[in-house]
Amino acid sequence: MQIAVLTFDGFNELDSFIAAAILNRMHARGWAAHITSPSEEVTSLNGVTIRRQRPLAFAAEADAVILGSGSKTRAIAADPHLLGQIRLDPERQFIGAQCSGTLLLAKLGLIGALPACTDLTTKPWVIDAGVAVIDAPFVAHGNVATAGGCMASQYLAAWMLARGGGLEAAREALHYVAPVGEKDAMVAHVLGVIAPFLPTTRNAVPGQTCPQAA
Repeated sequence: MQIAVLTFDGFNELDSFIAAAILNRMHARGWAAHITSPSEEVTSLNGVTIRRQRPLAFAAEADAVILGSGSKTRAIAADPHLLGQIRLDPERQFIGAQCSGTLLLAKLGLIGALPACTDLTTKPWVIDAGVAVIDAPFVAHGNVATAGGCMASQYLAAWMLARGGGLEAAREALHYVAPVGEKDAMVAHVLGVIAPFLPTTRNAVPGQTCPQAA
């Protein structure tokens, strides 16, 4: 499973790095989450400059894509040239967006009338884009998921792990990163949040047809 973690200038470190780190716990099984950007270097909202691992075009070929948030998301959403370079296919890919990344999904036409999650700052912009925003940390419809709040990265990562590798894979990765003394509780909580949005087929992958829980 190859995952593109879309990361733009002004990115929120928690969105990109937490999700990527959890997903890369499956590296031994062939999974890899890559920081994917339109430029060779991007600088976070807190001034941390990093080099990309994959160009933006990689998003079109990846098995899964996460769109993180950032301080410049509104400008990206208003840039048709840049938006046109983000080519996603919910029939083939798992797609997740966090906070203002949900605005990009809306502009790409991948949410439509379905309810979505985002952060409180981005909420009015997503509503203006015609999307119904719900007061929840995570929601998924088929292969598309949205999350709200910086620490909701764990829900997106766990959902992708469960969808692509099964619940046990998600449980193992979460258990590794959870705080000592709180591991069982955290794993149970995160899996409880994503469970209503998992298909009945435990190890479903993109392209398979299976009934959705939501």
